[in-house]
Amino acid sequence: MFHYSFMQNAFMISILISILCPCIGFFLVLRRYSMIGDTLSHASLAGVAIGLLYNGNPIISSFIFTSICGVLIEFLRDYFKKYAELILAIVLSLSVGIAITIMSSGKLHANVNSFIFGSVLTVTREDLYAVLVLGIISITTLIFLYNKLVIIVFDEEAAKIAGVNVKLINYIFSILVAATISVSMRIVGVLVLSSMIALPVATAMQLGKGFKATFLYSVLFSVIDILLSLFISYYMNCAPGGITALISVILLALVICVKKCLLRLNR
Repeated sequence: MFHYSFMQNAFMISILISILCPCIGFFLVLRRYSMIGDTLSHASLAGVAIGLLYNGNPIISSFIFTSICGVLIEFLRDYFKKYAELILAIVLSLSVGIAITIMSSGKLHANVNSFIFGSVLTVTREDLYAVLVLGIISITTLIFLYNKLVIIVFDEEAAKIAGVNVKLINYIFSILVAATISVSMRIVGVLVLSSMIALPVATAMQLGKGFKATFLYSVLFSVIDILLSLFISYYMNCAPGGITALISVILLALVICVKKCLLRLNR
């Protein structure tokens, strides 16, 4: 199947996003912000619609619009401190409203379904380059901010006392989330993108390992999810997004079952 250029592109993109998604998702889950990933993944659809409307690169336009939504979420946190869930509803309503308005206007002359459900057939070399650039920038930034992010995860107030510019880090991290979503939606799809951000991390947490070990296991489970879904979707001739979500849930269920069986045996 690797004789086809689109499968080569899809495979390279899949490897990149299987590393990037859990790296971002790890910090989102630990901070109880996993629903932000879901909100921004739906917001990315508006960015895609805007890009296609003006004949631009949908990945770049998605990154720009999703970054704006991520920054908006952080900005509104100061105004809705006691009702944080309202922020997600506001951003979700704005982005979905824009997406539906553009998509239903009849002015789009491109297939949006490949972004909604994920597709390996529509992955181009241009997409690969855009994903590669955004992915490298995101991973490099994440490595640079790793220690500060760890401190913020455990105690945001203590991080402020220690001199960490928490607000700036949060804004940068929101942009990293936007970049991760933008590079992943072509393969995984908008509707199930949050599964790649949260479920590998949830699976790794069941192992009860330390901080760094859980981080590495989440990447491992993510690679398994993505690659299995890529191969299965190719031979089943279906969208990889749905397969990815199913494999993520099945793998999580298997780990939980094995964990419970081992606990009973030890007893």
